[in-house]
Amino acid sequence: MVLGKVKSLTISFDCLNDSNVPVYSSGDTVSGRVNLEVTGEIRVKSLKIHARGHAKVRWTESRNAGSNTAYTQNYTEEVEYFNHKDILIGHERDDDNSEEGLNTIHSGRHEYAFSFELPQTPLATSFEGRHGSVRYWVKAELHRPWLLPVKLKKEFTVFEHIDINTPSLLSPQAGTKEKTLCCWFCTSGPISLSAKIERKGYTPGESIQIFAEIENCSSRMVVPKAAIYQTQAFYAKGKMKEVKQLVANLRGESLSSGKTETWNGKQLKIPPVSPSILDCSIIRVEYSLMVYVDIPGAMDLFLNLPLVIGTIPLHPFGSRTSSVSSQCSMNMNWLGLPLPERPEAPPSYAEVVTEEQRQSSLVPIAACDDFERALQGPLFAYIQEFRFLPPPLYSEIDPNPDQPTDDRPSCPSR
Repeated sequence: MVLGKVKSLTISFDCLNDSNVPVYSSGDTVSGRVNLEVTGEIRVKSLKIHARGHAKVRWTESRNAGSNTAYTQNYTEEVEYFNHKDILIGHERDDDNSEEGLNTIHSGRHEYAFSFELPQTPLATSFEGRHGSVRYWVKAELHRPWLLPVKLKKEFTVFEHIDINTPSLLSPQAGTKEKTLCCWFCTSGPISLSAKIERKGYTPGESIQIFAEIENCSSRMVVPKAAIYQTQAFYAKGKMKEVKQLVANLRGESLSSGKTETWNGKQLKIPPVSPSILDCSIIRVEYSLMVYVDIPGAMDLFLNLPLVIGTIPLHPFGSRTSSVSSQCSMNMNWLGLPLPERPEAPPSYAEVVTEEQRQSSLVPIAACDDFERALQGPLFAYIQEFRFLPPPLYSEIDPNPDQPTDDRPSCPSR
């Protein structure tokens, strides 16, 4: 009998989204099919699948141990998230080349379904970095007697969702710095930088609105700039390897001596990037917004504002809240931005509580025992009266105004 040949071995996933891209999260069920096409009849010992998810880091460093001695130090570390094996056809004994217990597969195309559940515990998001990666894959192996196994591996993507609609990621980020330039015995005026953004959490495709003020009291021409950086940190054997990459940037107008520039929501768009990885013990991916002043011939003046790139975008309610926050809590006096218009006066007390309601609330309760008689005493009368006391009269004039102060040094007149 002439044995057939394996024409193709493929893996397909049952996608959970409309884009036909296999993307999963912790707790999801990963299902799919192993597709086998053969020409003629073949005899098979087993068809297995092996699914695994793990994070792995690796890098090398060259070290000198003497004048003529050098060696290379390897740093590796691995974290396994899950390891699943299943047999779709046949038995476990692959080393046995006997003809007993074989399965016959006829010519044509055949499908074998598989399914397994990802752990409920948090998983690291799929990632490919300079010195490490987080990968999830399914491997199919077809074993036949007296022949090398046919193997195929296919990766799938896992997202550990980060919801930016949380208080910590909706909080504004801000900072202020100042730098004075010195040249020998001559000291010029300071360069000051203040910057603020609406929140800490964003998703790819969003634009960050930057509010900033740059004041140049020095004698040099400076340029304000902003950039988003991704920082990859890899950990192994107590060591850390860090890689910093530019994601996006923008440039402001050149600022001559004695001039000030204000950014009232200058936008910097986030390109498609990997979400932040914060829960993996050997790989961390973090983001930051750097607002800085490029100073020729001197160290730049910069502010680092932390960012978290998430997977669940801002809800409409959160967007409205953020908008209100940007108009009220972001009316930064140090930016000289206009304050919101005065609010409309609230309704009067008489419009809310009628005299009949107030009088009826003071009718004494019939006494039944000692406890009820105690409730008719002075304390209970005070509580009842306090419930309907009118609020203080509304006034647009602050009775205790704060005295405005401006401690910032002004640029010297030129």
